[in-house]
Amino acid sequence: MHRFAFPPVRLPDDAVALRQRVREFLSRERAAGSYSPEKSSWTTWNPAFTRKCAQAGFVGLTIPREYGGHGLTPLHKFVVTEELLAGGAPVMAHWIADRQSSEQIARHGTERARREILPRIAAGECYFGIGMSEPDSGSDLAAVRTRAVKVDGGWKITGTKIWTSNAHRAHYLLALVRSEARTEEKHRGLTQFLIDLSHPGVTVRPIYNLHGGHDFNEVVFDGFFVEDDYVVGEVGNGWNMVTGELAFERAGPDRFMSSFPILLSSIRELGPEPGDQALDVIGRFVAHAVALRRMSGSIAGMLDRGEKANVEAALVKDVGTTFEREIPEAFRLVVETEPNFTGEGAYPDLLGMSLLHAPGYTLRGGTREILRGMIAKGLGLR
Repeated sequence: MHRFAFPPVRLPDDAVALRQRVREFLSRERAAGSYSPEKSSWTTWNPAFTRKCAQAGFVGLTIPREYGGHGLTPLHKFVVTEELLAGGAPVMAHWIADRQSSEQIARHGTERARREILPRIAAGECYFGIGMSEPDSGSDLAAVRTRAVKVDGGWKITGTKIWTSNAHRAHYLLALVRSEARTEEKHRGLTQFLIDLSHPGVTVRPIYNLHGGHDFNEVVFDGFFVEDDYVVGEVGNGWNMVTGELAFERAGPDRFMSSFPILLSSIRELGPEPGDQALDVIGRFVAHAVALRRMSGSIAGMLDRGEKANVEAALVKDVGTTFEREIPEAFRLVVETEPNFTGEGAYPDLLGMSLLHAPGYTLRGGTREILRGMIAKGLGLR
C-alpha cells in the first residue's frame, strides 16, 4: 500500500530574495499598466508579458544553463509560480511550455530537440499545447487512437486530438500517440512526439465556449511527418512519459490557485466587518489554501530529489481543483454583487468569469474519477 506523506520542505536560501524579486516585478508591471489582476489570470494569453517575465529571469528556471535556462531547482520554480499566481499575472503563453513540456524535453528529448526548443522556451518565445485528449476516449487516456506509422527517417501520424487549449497559438504540441497495435495491455505501444504546428499535415479547428471565447481546439493530423529526433523518450514507452509529465501538471500551485484572485478580491469586497456567514467562508478557504500550499510545496521537494510523486500529485490535483471550483460559487452567495460580463465593474466581471471557468477546473489534467481511481489503487483499494 502506498503511504501518503507530505513532509515539510525547506526552500533554498536564495528563495526569499527570488520571491521578493517577483513581487517587485509584478508591482512595477501593475503600476505601468501591463496588466490588472482583476481582469486577468494565469489563463490569460499575453505574449508581451511572457517575454517580460523571461527577461526578468522567471521563465526556464529549471532548464539547464547549457540550453538557455537558469539551472535552478523545482523549489525555485515553486516560489516563482505561486507569486505569479497570487499576483494574478497573465502568464498562459509560456505556462505549459515552462511547467511541463520543457521538463520532458530536458529529461527525455534528443539533443537536437533540446538545443532547438529549450532556449526559445526560456526566452519566452516558444509556446506549447498538450496533445492528450481525443474524441470518444472520454477520460481513458490509454484509449487514444491517433496512430504513428514508421517511415524512412521518422513517423507519419494520423488522427485527432480535442480540447487542446491554445493549439491555435502554440508552436508545438507534445502528443501521446499509439505507435503499435493495441493489445490487452493497453498502456503498451504508446509514444510521445513533438509536433511542430508550422508544418503541413495538421489542421487546427476552433471550439468556442459558452461565452464565445476561443481557447479549446480540435487538432487533426493527416499523414503528419515527425522526424525521429522529435520522439520523446523511448518508442513504446509513452505511458511512462505521459504519467511523469502529468505529475508536473497536477501538483503545482496552479491546481489550487486558479481562483486565488477571486478569493482575494472577495475578501476585499466584503470589507473589514463581514458577517458571520462570510467569516465562515473566508476561514474555510484560507485554511484549505494553507494546507494545499504545504502539500504542493512538499511535492516540489519530492521532484527536486528525483522522487516519483504521481499518486501524491493526483491527490493534490483532486483536492486542489475541488477547492478552486468551490470558491466563486461560495462567495457568490455571501457577496452582494451580481456576476456579469459587461466590463463595467472589475469585481462583477471577475466573479462572472470565475463562475464560467470553474466547472472545467476538475476536468483538465485528469477528471476526478480518474484521479480517485489512481489514489484508490495507490492505497491498495482496487
